Amino acid sequence: MSENTTEVAAERNLNFLEEIIENDLSTGKYKSILTRFPPEPNGYLHIGHAKSICLNFGLAKKYGGKTNLRFDDTNPVKEDTEYVDSIKEDIKWLGFEWANEFYASDYFDQLYLWAEELIKKGLAYVDDQTQEEIRLNRGTVSQPGIESPYRNRSVEENLKLFREMRDGKYADGEKVLRAKIDMAHPNMLFRDPLMYRIIHASHHRTGDKWCIYPMYDYAHGECDSIENITHSICTLEFDVHRPLYDWFIEKLGIFPSHQYEFARLNLTYTVMSKRKLLELVKNNYVDGWDDPRMPTICGIRRRGYTPEAIRMFAEKVGVAKRDNVIDLSLLEWCLRQDLNARANRYMAVLNPVKLIIDNWEEGKVEYFDAPLNPAEPDGPKRKVPFTKELLIEKEDFMEDAPKKYFRLKPDGEVRLKYAYIVKCTSFVKDSEGNITEIHCTYDPDSKPGVGEWRSVKGTIHWVSEKMSDRIEARLYEHLFTEEQMGAIPEGVDYKDYLNPNSLTIVTAYAEPALKDDKSGISVQFERIGYFYRDPKNGAYNKATGLKDSFKI
Repeated sequence: MSENTTEVAAERNLNFLEEIIENDLSTGKYKSILTRFPPEPNGYLHIGHAKSICLNFGLAKKYGGKTNLRFDDTNPVKEDTEYVDSIKEDIKWLGFEWANEFYASDYFDQLYLWAEELIKKGLAYVDDQTQEEIRLNRGTVSQPGIESPYRNRSVEENLKLFREMRDGKYADGEKVLRAKIDMAHPNMLFRDPLMYRIIHASHHRTGDKWCIYPMYDYAHGECDSIENITHSICTLEFDVHRPLYDWFIEKLGIFPSHQYEFARLNLTYTVMSKRKLLELVKNNYVDGWDDPRMPTICGIRRRGYTPEAIRMFAEKVGVAKRDNVIDLSLLEWCLRQDLNARANRYMAVLNPVKLIIDNWEEGKVEYFDAPLNPAEPDGPKRKVPFTKELLIEKEDFMEDAPKKYFRLKPDGEVRLKYAYIVKCTSFVKDSEGNITEIHCTYDPDSKPGVGEWRSVKGTIHWVSEKMSDRIEARLYEHLFTEEQMGAIPEGVDYKDYLNPNSLTIVTAYAEPALKDDKSGISVQFERIGYFYRDPKNGAYNKATGLKDSFKI
């Protein structure tokens, strides 16, 4: 890349992948770009995958290219159509459409022929060593590996054995096909890596046609090459795999796809390992892959996150070359930014205490018009019923209040949101000292829009006791108590950090208009937070609170 091109890119604040792509297009290396998103269908996608999806699809869209969806389905033991379907649903929910849908299994015949070609070139051989023997003989970073006693088999014998592997003559683990490179190479992955292993298992697409399956390092680059992928974008842990990716392409003389790596996404209070997430699901630490505490895309969707918020988050995180840990509060900030402008507002009380207006007529109901969204004061309204007996939050009343406590207290006044000013005259306690009733009088002249406006320092929310709807509210905290889950000591079980208070279920009371909400996104419970009606059980999941702890 020229110095002038670099200067222009810096002025435009491009990330390093955008710089590469713009240079490739400006120099004529490619007329258009083609990226791919290549998930293995062995689990549900998580927020880290969401960043990769936004990056691959976003770059292609920005530069007028396309993105393929290709399932890396080379291990029939772990893969399932359930995961295929969920992955496609997640990508569409995020707002992206793929140009073509492919599977690594589409290329099994071609991959097999290329394996035979490498055997014929003397670049691959069948090894009879066990998996443990291969591991022990690979050596260490400071010591070269030991060549397999089967490494110098003839081309004819290797072809015969490989074809017998394909035809099912041998048991699982009895033989493997390895690339013949260099057992003393400083990159451990070059020490005769495995290309094929025997797995007698039915594949979710090819059935029982195959009993040998290609390894990731062998299949990935070739699949990219078959599709003419111009920019194969992977997370940083694959940087040591790139030379091997290039080696297979070079030795086969096929389309030179190239791999680029960016930093993977790590979040505070979260694990991103599919293995660990699967363990949480299988052992019932969580309620399935879509548990709202999970970092899976289906989990955060069920919690109440929006695709707009996830895309904003991916953009804010950016593209880096070094791994780092992102504060979970940035994700919450992005959700607030999205919902604050468009979420409907309702009042709900989660921890109620009764408030009785003594000078209100028994049986009288008055309705107040309240905007569904303060951003549109002239927009749609909802009607909020006001009656003699109301419910307020327990924390909005204090018997012995400090000086700067501006909510309700003995002889103190507050405004009930959208309604009247009330003054506390007395309160009732039970035998254990808990406040069970608060008695007030209301000021008829304080009705909004009527008479002379009178201001008080405190405003609290409320609902009518008799005319409210009981709802189930699910309050979520971090799934783990440790902020840096990636830094827990070696040998310590990550499950020791599971948060026992990650879910609290309460019975709440909401104004009746809530049940008619058809917005399809989270709503704001005023003064509390954003809540999403769970499509599975009808409960209201707390997506996030109203206060920001992240400073953008």
